[in-house]
Amino acid sequence: MSYEWFERIGQPRFVVAPMVDASELAWRLLCRRHEATLCYTPMLHSAIFIKDPKYRKENFTTCKEDRPLIVQFCGNNPETMAAAAKLVEKNCDAIDVNLGCPQSIAKRGRYGAFLQDDWDLLKEIVSTMSKAVSIPITCKIRIFESVEKSVEYALMLQGAGCKLLTVHGRTRDQKGPLTGVANWDYIKAVRSSVSIPMFANGNIQCLEDVYRCLEYTKVDGVMSAEGNLTNPAIFEGINPVTWDIALEYLDLVQKYPCPISFIRGHLFKIFHKIFSFNTNNDERELLATGQNLNDFIKVCETLRDKYLAYHLGEELFDDNENITRQGFNLILPPWICQPYVRMSPEAHTEKMQNLSKVQNSTSDVKRAHDDLDGSISRKKMKKLKRIMRRPNKPENGKQHSRTGDICVNNSCRNPLGGKCLFRFCKKCCRDKCFEEDLDCEGHRILVRTRRQMAKKFAKESSSEDSKKKN
Repeated sequence: MSYEWFERIGQPRFVVAPMVDASELAWRLLCRRHEATLCYTPMLHSAIFIKDPKYRKENFTTCKEDRPLIVQFCGNNPETMAAAAKLVEKNCDAIDVNLGCPQSIAKRGRYGAFLQDDWDLLKEIVSTMSKAVSIPITCKIRIFESVEKSVEYALMLQGAGCKLLTVHGRTRDQKGPLTGVANWDYIKAVRSSVSIPMFANGNIQCLEDVYRCLEYTKVDGVMSAEGNLTNPAIFEGINPVTWDIALEYLDLVQKYPCPISFIRGHLFKIFHKIFSFNTNNDERELLATGQNLNDFIKVCETLRDKYLAYHLGEELFDDNENITRQGFNLILPPWICQPYVRMSPEAHTEKMQNLSKVQNSTSDVKRAHDDLDGSISRKKMKKLKRIMRRPNKPENGKQHSRTGDICVNNSCRNPLGGKCLFRFCKKCCRDKCFEEDLDCEGHRILVRTRRQMAKKFAKESSSEDSKKKN
């Protein structure tokens, strides 16, 4: 039974990762056109998903061409996760539990990689979801510092009912500028220990990386996130021209709309190399400020007009800005889709240390100058006046609002909203309202009211439809 369901969906090997604000329907369909054999939805928040019809409608969209599909949820309540799973089980092939998100928002919400130490809760989540739905429950995880604990972790999830495991070969702390290289040895060790289908995630920048990973780790498939965002044709083994693939994506967006911010994010990643040139600052600015598809199409067409002659070999491309000497790798021309290579954690640390030294040195020189002539600069004087206007801080060191109060949430240090009914800051108040179906007039957060309006509208629409049928 471990592989039966996996065989039914075609034993996919080329997998598009779940990406917040990025793996929406239009992007998934674009990737499927270019040899992706399985796609994940963006991460969905289970608690909001079961309570807010508008959130469901805006964040979960699919179509008949969008299969096989795995829907990913985050959360820490087994019953809530199971209820969310039941809402989508007829529109997907499996449901994934996000146990890999390392971001600070996941830490505040207690989900993602910040659940990996609570094994009893994870067992309950996976087993409860497995009993609630008729399709497989899968998990996406990160590794621990030790390979032994990583293997034990994977076996625990398998025992709880997980039917497919995706292992990201980085720890919870490897993120942002400290991301570094994923460890395939850990993935290989987990693969040799579990008996369920398994995907590997990390270090995938081109199709050659995919095949190297498959050969080395012996996994069933390989998942790509960053590599896919800079080249949606990564699984096809080609590096398309940026404006062609961008216009193809925009055509899909016209049929399957998504928020403007999603589109802007995708185009920035596709054009990341060509925007390294100062001569393209106008196009970059238009993309950053554009508010409709016509603006984004204009960016693509303008870049095509600039570089098409070079691409066709009609003119010789000259790196007048010495981009190569500034540390950029231009093995491929800048108008071709290509990976974004991060700075190593060691190089980033050294860069930050050098920058700190320069800033401290500059500050010392300015202070010495002020001491010599006995004057205070206009900028420093403004800062001193601003500090003098501030109320004294309390002895416990917490930052208070003007009323002297802070948010009653013990884990939060934000100032209290002056008119909040629940004595929370705005962020905590919003979370409470979403979780408990409440309104807060003080913060103008009207979750309950809007949900009631949505239900009323849905009921009226249903009544009108039934009348028309009669």
